[in-house]
Amino acid sequence: MSDEVLVEVEGGIAVITINRPRARNAVNGAVARGVVAALDELEERKDVSAYVLTGAGGTFSAGMDLKGFLTGDFPVVEGRGFGGLAESPPKKPVVAAVEGYALAGGFELVLSCDIVVASEEAKFGLPEPKRGLVAGAGGVMRLPRRIPYHIAMEMALTGDHYPASRLYELGLVNRVTPAGEALAVAKEMAAKIAANAPLALLATKRVMVESADWSRDEMFARQAEIINPVFGSKDAMEGAAAFAEKRAPNWAGE
Repeated sequence: MSDEVLVEVEGGIAVITINRPRARNAVNGAVARGVVAALDELEERKDVSAYVLTGAGGTFSAGMDLKGFLTGDFPVVEGRGFGGLAESPPKKPVVAAVEGYALAGGFELVLSCDIVVASEEAKFGLPEPKRGLVAGAGGVMRLPRRIPYHIAMEMALTGDHYPASRLYELGLVNRVTPAGEALAVAKEMAAKIAANAPLALLATKRVMVESADWSRDEMFARQAEIINPVFGSKDAMEGAAAFAEKRAPNWAGE
């Protein structure tokens, strides 16, 4: 795994940190491959139920490393997309912890996450048109599905920066924290998630993501294919027993 991507596992949570602070955590090929390597391992680990994605040194990510782009160093992994994440997000829940800038590809990585915690000083934007580019790592597709159409258009076409407070108003940011506290709050939220049954988390996220394309006629049948195994799992029995016995459940992921 690249030293430009750091991983720390504790209490059912894996914190994945983009570690290029001198470059404002601009994403290059090494970062993309490092994220893929980390997720390939973490997705198989039973001791990890949720992720926190963040950046080192007070910045989430300024986006694609443009200097690398000029030399042919593309921050994309085939089948996984920009940053090793944008095209194929992990099955487990991901909380973004945003300090400083989350711009261009950095913002697109945020849009690939399931929950967003941001510092009051955080700034978001899709400035690609200012550089002759397009936010092709999911930005122009995901943003209008998360916030109102006309505001998404404004953000994507102007390329301007927007504060965390504005995106909180629009429902894209879940929590706004004092400066320097986004990671701590994101880890608290991830811990709440990781305390729940692993199979239930996977099925819940999968249904919420995939059901956007389901028709009314098929949605309950397709949901049943995903959630019925959860209801027949050992963890479902354990959850009921723990409730009846007034104790904390001991999840097995089975």
